[in-house]
Amino acid sequence: MKKTTALRRLLKRKDFVYMPVAYDALGGRLLQSLGFDCVYTGGFVTGASRCTSEPLLTMDEQLRVAGDVAAAIDIPLVVDGGAGFGEPLHTMRTVHECIRAGIAGAHIEDQLYPKRAHYHKYVAHAVPRKEFAAKIAFACRQRDRSDADFVVIARTDTCRFEGLKEAVARINLAADAGADMGLIFPRDADEMKKAPKQARIPLVYVISRGNRDGRPLPTAAELADMGYKAAIDALTYLLASFHFAKLAYREIKRTGGYTGLTSDECVAARQEIETLVGLDEFYEIEEQTVEKKKWGKR
Repeated sequence: MKKTTALRRLLKRKDFVYMPVAYDALGGRLLQSLGFDCVYTGGFVTGASRCTSEPLLTMDEQLRVAGDVAAAIDIPLVVDGGAGFGEPLHTMRTVHECIRAGIAGAHIEDQLYPKRAHYHKYVAHAVPRKEFAAKIAFACRQRDRSDADFVVIARTDTCRFEGLKEAVARINLAADAGADMGLIFPRDADEMKKAPKQARIPLVYVISRGNRDGRPLPTAAELADMGYKAAIDALTYLLASFHFAKLAYREIKRTGGYTGLTSDECVAARQEIETLVGLDEFYEIEEQTVEKKKWGKR
């Protein structure tokens, strides 16, 4: 089954879908092994892992990372498509390249392109409504041409500075343009509760741990109760990886040793990584060929 079809069926079958972030193939495999149904590759984690920022990423950089994760997992992946990496024509190519890379869906936003680093200081530069609606319409045109099951998520950042009314109006325009789902950034609990009731398409909520604008961090169950269809967990994998690696190497730098994991825990972690990578199958193939004792001279 195509990953796009799998995502469509997942969204239809489940009342709520949680999409944790991964920025490398091993992370995607780990999340799949833990039982998650869908994975997400965001712009922040891609940019940060490359020591740059999401506004400076090219389409190739973002889709190469997301495509590597998508190729390593059996479950669907949704990618941060930024502002479509340009105008409507560029956005069409972004959708086409997502589909070629085995990505099941993307969110496309109403930010100015090229995006500015000040985006990370919550300074949004939104294009006019008509431009956003056109970009989504042409993204959907490419979806229908290349793979009708690809999921187009329309994202607006206007709630942050113009309020819920403007954000919902843009999402509903995107719905008229053919978007499958919407994504906004409610500023508080009241807006968070109202948004799914006012939008004409199912909404995705972004759980952004570490945000500094006070945006709520509800649980998956709370979001489902409010009527959200899905949640993107945009940062936890990166934050946890960075935090615990920093603690480990701080200890090693200070003491020359590491006590954060026991010897048995290290062995178990390494074994699990090797399993996720697929080393057992690699060994089996080599034992049937180049490592086969009766293979004879080569």
